[in-house]
Amino acid sequence: MFLDEIYHALDPVAISIGPVSIRWYALAYLAGFVCAGVVLWRTQRRWGLGISLDDVLSIMIGIVFGIIVGARLFYVLFYGAGYYLENPMEIFMLNHGGMSFHGGLVGAVVGGSLVCWRLGISIPTVCDMGVIGAPIGLFFGRCANFVNGELWGKETDLPWGVMFETGGAVYRHPSQLYEAVLEGIVIFVVLYALSRRVPPRPQGTFMGVFLALYGIFRFLVEFVRVPDAQLGYLFGPITMGQLLSLPLVLLGIAILVGAHQLNRPQRGYLG
Repeated sequence: MFLDEIYHALDPVAISIGPVSIRWYALAYLAGFVCAGVVLWRTQRRWGLGISLDDVLSIMIGIVFGIIVGARLFYVLFYGAGYYLENPMEIFMLNHGGMSFHGGLVGAVVGGSLVCWRLGISIPTVCDMGVIGAPIGLFFGRCANFVNGELWGKETDLPWGVMFETGGAVYRHPSQLYEAVLEGIVIFVVLYALSRRVPPRPQGTFMGVFLALYGIFRFLVEFVRVPDAQLGYLFGPITMGQLLSLPLVLLGIAILVGAHQLNRPQRGYLG
């Protein structure tokens, strides 16, 4: 059980100075945002869009705030199971955990779009560039989930099973790492390869591929991942994560079809 040995050798706290502790989870978010910003900047340069560095930074700030607000809000609404109605102040306790990818995606689109609208930059193009870097953040985030010993999978006797402290005295699927590979590495490689072509593929291509692949991968991994304790299975083997992922697959396919039919070129400033 080589992964089990690695897990038990890791400390969720990356840096501790006196009473101040910085966890790997926080550093994962930071690394994800920085890498996504670098990918967005380099992509717009490769596509010849001419977006300034200051405007890219402004867009990233909007995306970051959107992710934090959206991810927390969706978790409260869809995963809270009434807990936050009884404890409303807990909504603001981000350090207690509880973030939803689906809400973060919506928040990122809304936050980034508001900044693009103010700056006069094409929203569909920025969405396409943003999702190319997003899998890097997903990769870091899922690795941090593994270090924290949360969101683990069902019991397994496979050689890479891990015995998590909160999962009982049994070996479990490291479902966090499955997601890190599929939602992070695989999606990034696919989107980055597609982005290498110049002139770039039509608006909507990258968003469509990202949504479809994420929805498919998340739906599949949920079969070996234990659902949130407060929700359990919604019906049969279906979890809330799967229920929220199916619309992403359908939306992604619809966006891809529309991108092919409209064939609109990628744009920077609209003026």
